[in-house]
Amino acid sequence: MTMMLDKDARDDLIERGYSRRQLAEVAALLGAGVAASTLLGSGAMAQQQAGRGIKGAVRIGANECWTGPFPSGVAAAAEAASFGNWYDPDNYRGDLVKTVASVEGLPETHVMPWPGSGGPLVSIVAAYCSPTKGLVTADPTFESAWRTADYMKAPIAKAPQAIGKGHDVKAMLAANPNAGLYYICTPNNPTGTITPLADIQWLLDNKPADSMLLVDEAYIHFSESPSAATLIGNRKDIIVMRTFSKLFGMAGVRLGLTFADPEVQKRIMLFGPAAGGLAITAMHCGNAVYTEAALIKARRNEMIANREETIAWLTKKGIEVQPGSQANMFMVNWKKPAKDMQAALLATPEKVQIGRSWAIWPTVSRVTVGSADDMAKFRAAVDKVYKA
Repeated sequence: MTMMLDKDARDDLIERGYSRRQLAEVAALLGAGVAASTLLGSGAMAQQQAGRGIKGAVRIGANECWTGPFPSGVAAAAEAASFGNWYDPDNYRGDLVKTVASVEGLPETHVMPWPGSGGPLVSIVAAYCSPTKGLVTADPTFESAWRTADYMKAPIAKAPQAIGKGHDVKAMLAANPNAGLYYICTPNNPTGTITPLADIQWLLDNKPADSMLLVDEAYIHFSESPSAATLIGNRKDIIVMRTFSKLFGMAGVRLGLTFADPEVQKRIMLFGPAAGGLAITAMHCGNAVYTEAALIKARRNEMIANREETIAWLTKKGIEVQPGSQANMFMVNWKKPAKDMQAALLATPEKVQIGRSWAIWPTVSRVTVGSADDMAKFRAAVDKVYKA
């Protein structure tokens, strides 16, 4: 499906140096939605295939939660489904926005719901990058922004991230002092490490005034670190992005959020529709779970216990685990090709499906933290196949 860009979007892209032929390519990307990986090359397709769960496997490879939404969310989704004949039977979108704004201490005008967070990430790159205004990220980090920028023919600069640390924001600025978009993922995917709020503030204060800072907080609920949403205030050069796919267990339900000034939200929407793709089941479920502070804490603590038990076991076995993760993942350095270990673990009787590696660290695998039983099976599988 090709999205029809409106006149403002077309004029904006032409002003940023795109030809009329390239407008059609951009429209195709923005209209592809969840099928965007088909346009973003073999790497995106490989990532999508690697993240797809294998039937009967222990699924600790795609940073999914080991369980579904909280009971209140399941009940809310079922209630909404009974009204599925209506587009929005009882202002579910407005209720969700009001709830999120109250929890986050933001004006309702600053909260925008989306069907997941992948779509707005593509739209934000499209809104702020161009052949003359590049993208800057850490390396390693979530790759979708790289692929979208590459498709948009925007320069890409990557600042290597030290093991166990957050993003090196000064190196990011030095990598391209005139970029269009600076992307921070915290906790970072794949390392789980935190970029301190003070470092994010530094980049916000020192980047070019006409550039945008995007802070991806997909995993923030697994950490007790403060949110960059507190930095928005009256600024129009920062976007904070969230998803319900991780701790809330709603990866298949598809719900995400962006926090930003209304003018910024309008620009994001210029390159990708938001509300039209939202399911009432997702909105009602999200509204129910967002205030469940005690259950959020309990699920976070359960994940931490499973993560730390497994890291301690691996360390005792002499296997290097990168430090500093504050999310539902950790990085294991097998000191041999990570792809070989991934295949070996899947071939064990436990049939354990771990995550991928990144080019910067080809011997390191990302492992998602699953249930206590998942992690016990992971340890059993490692015990069978790992040889120092």
